[in-house]
Amino acid sequence: MSSHALTDTGALTARSLKHILRSPDTIITTAVTPVALMLLFVFVLGGAINTGSSDSYINYMLPGILLITIASGIAYTAYRLFLDMQGGIFERFQSMPIARSSVLWAHVFTSLAANLVSIGLVIGVALLLGFRTNASPVAWLAVIGILTLFTLALTWVAVIAGLSAKTVDGASAFSYPLIFLPFISSAFVPTASMPGPVAWFAEHQPVTAIVDSIRNLFAGDPVGSELWVALAWLVGILAVAYGTAILIYRRKIR
Repeated sequence: MSSHALTDTGALTARSLKHILRSPDTIITTAVTPVALMLLFVFVLGGAINTGSSDSYINYMLPGILLITIASGIAYTAYRLFLDMQGGIFERFQSMPIARSSVLWAHVFTSLAANLVSIGLVIGVALLLGFRTNASPVAWLAVIGILTLFTLALTWVAVIAGLSAKTVDGASAFSYPLIFLPFISSAFVPTASMPGPVAWFAEHQPVTAIVDSIRNLFAGDPVGSELWVALAWLVGILAVAYGTAILIYRRKIR
């Protein structure tokens, strides 16, 4: 990015963040569903789930809840991007001497900021519910890095949805499968407890590698190959989603 593009992106990101600050219920709503799920699993279902570990169940399931928090939050990115497209703001920006890419990057950085706040709120509630960690400062940085990369990857998927949707509902509906995906992974129960075909899918889909990596980092355990598998998935999704989003954007804004 050139200095000109960075300046434009900063100005447009400030514009998007003002929309968030004027509507804080966006972040609160994003955090409410994961917190409700956390309460449900910890106080209702957690006692019946055998994870094969002596740690409290909230330590086991928190990584999955964090991914659901992000998957819920990116729906708002697609929604806001769709409204900008329908409101003609892109055409107005096009008539101004600003970098084209800055319009999309502003939505991406806004998504990143909003989701990090939501993650902070969820972790705060988890600590009140008994979550404890042996993670070192380096491990915490690694967790934040993984969650940031996960947010960026899914946000660019959200950009594709926001640019391609025909209706407001369609712009955010894409996030529902992403929210559901952690339930078919090692996020809440060990994959060994699942039926054969389901277990195979759970073991080979990206959420399991990401969840296992974060869980080991929180526990202070060796991460192993799961981290590299998780990073490969995230970088691959990010590259494909970014390339597709830019291609769609260029075709729509000529």
